[in-house]
Formats: sequence, C-alpha cells, structure tokens
Amino acid sequence: MNRHRRQALGALGAAALGWPLAGRAQRSNRLVLGQSAAFSGPAAQLGIELNRGAKLCFDAFNAAGGLNGTTIEIQSLDDGYDPERCKANTARFLSDEVFALFGYVGTPTSLAALPLVKEGRTPFIAPFTGAMSLREPALRQVFHVRASYDDETALIVRQLTGLGLKRIAVFRQNDSYGQAGLDGVVKALKAQQLEPVAVGTVERNTVDVAAAVKAIVAGRPDAVVQISAYKSCAAFVRQARRAGYGGTFYNVSFVGTQALADELGKEAHGVMVSQVMPYPYTQSIPIVREYLELVRKAGGGLRPNYSGIEGYIGARVLIEGLKRARSISPDGLVGGLEALQNHSLGGFSVNFSAGNHVASRFVELSMLTENGGVRR
Repeated sequence: MNRHRRQALGALGAAALGWPLAGRAQRSNRLVLGQSAAFSGPAAQLGIELNRGAKLCFDAFNAAGGLNGTTIEIQSLDDGYDPERCKANTARFLSDEVFALFGYVGTPTSLAALPLVKEGRTPFIAPFTGAMSLREPALRQVFHVRASYDDETALIVRQLTGLGLKRIAVFRQNDSYGQAGLDGVVKALKAQQLEPVAVGTVERNTVDVAAAVKAIVAGRPDAVVQISAYKSCAAFVRQARRAGYGGTFYNVSFVGTQALADELGKEAHGVMVSQVMPYPYTQSIPIVREYLELVRKAGGGLRPNYSGIEGYIGARVLIEGLKRARSISPDGLVGGLEALQNHSLGGFSVNFSAGNHVASRFVELSMLTENGGVRR
C-alpha cells in the first residue's frame, strides 16, 4: 500500500469514528510528541531509559495500526539536565507545533519549560519529577503519572522513625529538585516534632560532595535521605563511608535506581530507594509482563529497569487518553486523560479527573544488592 493511500485510509478511519483530525502536529497520520531530556552528562541514563521505555510502547502501538491508522512519534532533544537548554528545546517544539510534550526529565528543567507550556496551552504529559511546584497550583495542560516527592519522603520518614531512627540528615542537589525533596523531608519530620540534624548540598551535574560529606557526617545521623541524581549520590555514599559513616542511605525514585546500582557496584548493597512504579522484574503484574515481553523482543542488550517502565507506563497512559478523546487534538487529549478515572492499567491504578491531574500516589521501598539487583 503506497504512502498516500495509507494516509487516506488513516483519515477515513478516524473520521468514521467521529474523530476530526486536527492540523496541529498532525503530520499526515502521525502525532508528534516533543521530549526534552538529559541524553548526555551525569544524568543521561535517566533520559535514555525513560525514552527507551516509552518507545517500546509507542512502537508496539504503531505496529498494531495505531489509533485507526494514526501513529505516535517521539522527537527527542538533549538538554543535558540544564534548564536553559530545556527552555530552548521547548520553544523549538512549540514553534514546530508538536501535538504534546511528553516525558521531560527533572524539576528545574520542567519548571523552565512551564511558562511556555502555559502560554502555548500544550499538553505536558508524564514529566519525570515529583515536585509539588509542578503540581500546585494545578494546570489544565499538565498531567502527572507518578506520586510526588512528598509522598516518597513521607514513606521514608515513616520507615525510619518506625525503626526508632530519628536523627535524619538530607543530602540534596542545590536547585528546585533538591529543595522539593528537602521540603518533603522537613514536612514529614515536623509532623513528628523532628527536624533534619544536618543538610549538605551538591551543585547540579557535579560530583563535588566533599563539603556535604563533612557537614552531614559531623551531624551523626542515623540515616541520610539523598535528593540528587545518581552520580552525585553514588559519590556521596562512597565518600561518606570512607569518612567513617556507618548509617543507612535512602534515595527518592528520581535518582535512577539501576543507574545508581551500576555506579556503586558492590557498594550498592543495602542502599534504599523509594519507588513510584511497579517492580519492573515481575511476571505477576500484567503491565509489567507486557513491558518485559517487549524488552525481550527488542534485544540488543536492553534491560528492564524502573526508569524504563516509567516511560512505558507514561506512554500507555497517553494512549489511553487518546482512545477516550472526542477529537484527535490537544484539547481532546486533555479531556480523554481526565476521563481516566479509577482505571486499572494492567494492575497500575490511574485516577485522573477534571479536578485531579495526578494519576497515582503509589509508593514503596526497594533495596539495592551488591550484584546490581533490586529487591522489594
């Protein structure tokens, strides 16, 4: 079948079901999504794995015929986890009139894009961040698939204090992401009339953690909650242990679980990470089983991991929203996503509505092992 005939049949199929084909980023019978993420630098594995997981989903969807012939394509630009580069990438996407923005990585980068998102009224779907600053006040175009950093840090603090460990320090990135995580820890500790015994910082995209190690080890904490990317967190764990620290390390999900395990090697044993996605190595959850089968078919050394399944689930959520849309348009996608109320996506619960654009508050804890694995 030639290209023009395929396009005509795709348009006919959509029209037959009452879905007008919007011109915006409707390139023939393709919906184009824009993704600005780190594909280079110290946070590169986060963007790479999130993108791979999403592409597994979109490629399978397209191979099955898409939505009545309409397929989905991700156009990705590298921002190196730098807010100004992310802002420039976003301006480029909006100039190109992409259908939606999807799978951005990070709090400072997403915040840099947000004014352009609001101005362009472009759907902003499944950013890889749990910051409350992107959730409150809620915006009609912005949809979060994952739980917040407040949810993650609340679970971590409950776990620690439940074990009688009340001297808690925070190692954080010196930006809006690190501040969001610190705010969550402080909020959870305050509820128990506690506060952090020490706070140390590291600059984004660096591993200069010596000052943070000195400040935190001096506070004699029982545990350290880490709010940074995987390379700086790994550097902190190593240097703190060399400085004689024998306590426990807890990380929020943005750290990149597999990336952190790979960085630490055998030193990963016992390091904790809170998770907002289902365990990506089990056959017992239908959506994970789907993901694992696509990973297996893809081959090429692709490994299942938490960042990958987050991309996969984000893509599945976007597709489900399109299926419920009254029109294949940005506004139609917003309405379709809001219709995903109390919806089980292969065992992962999604609950959007017109007044709620946060799909999930699921959080659980995992532990890294010395052989590069992850245990629940």
